[in-house]
Amino acid sequence: MTRKPYNPDPHAHPGLHLVALLEAAKGLLAVLAASGLELVGPQPLRHAVDHLIARFHLDPDHGALPSLLAMINPGAVHLAAAGMLGYGLLHLLEAWGLWRARVWASWLGCATAALYLPFDIYAIVRHPGWPAWSVLAINLLVVAVLARDIFRRHRSAR
Repeated sequence: MTRKPYNPDPHAHPGLHLVALLEAAKGLLAVLAASGLELVGPQPLRHAVDHLIARFHLDPDHGALPSLLAMINPGAVHLAAAGMLGYGLLHLLEAWGLWRARVWASWLGCATAALYLPFDIYAIVRHPGWPAWSVLAINLLVVAVLARDIFRRHRSAR
């Protein structure tokens, strides 16, 4: 049995370019956030947390915000920026692969979008409203488009 050659035509895989643009936007935002975090450093973050503690008349020695304040240091900021940079680069790589209709990118995108679904459902339970429902709908649509692409490729490979 001979295999059919894969058709790289994006029209053969509807939705991949749209998902690629979404992933590219997420990747660019994460890279920009990481760059901004590295540029501003820990001091503006510490100032913002101090402002919240004063604004809401919170105990400056106990609670979540003082604990957060104690964790904000240059090392933590560099670690957070590195994590955001890695996240952003992964999404940019995925976007490139989806734009070029690569099967590995469909698998990667489907898996990563599916990982968000339990958190989306938790967000709906905790904060029901149109923003949480919109995020869930978008992630379900992404999973559906990418799973459909994977299924079609698998079926055409037979």
